Amino acid sequence: MQKRVDDYISQFKEGYFSPLSLMARLSEEVGELAREVNHYYGEKPKKKTEEAKTVEDELGDILFVLSCFANSLDIDLSEAFNTSLTKIETRDKDRWTKN
Repeated sequence: MQKRVDDYISQFKEGYFSPLSLMARLSEEVGELAREVNHYYGEKPKKKTEEAKTVEDELGDILFVLSCFANSLDIDLSEAFNTSLTKIETRDKDRWTKN
């Protein structure tokens, strides 16, 4: 995923946005996800004039921006995820009721 994003961004002179801009963009996308979740699972239905989007679309947008953010900082998301999940698996191994 990160390579595909990098291949796309690399074709433009501007390259990646600054970390601060990417953080703002990520926050914006998370807000759009929250709005969609509220429309589909909450109490606030969409207006008839609002564009149809899906939670899946918004999650995809978040993954794109997150990949841009990681690439711009030379962070391997697979390694970051594995480190995080190992921490969670260790810390929370007895926290939840097992099936």
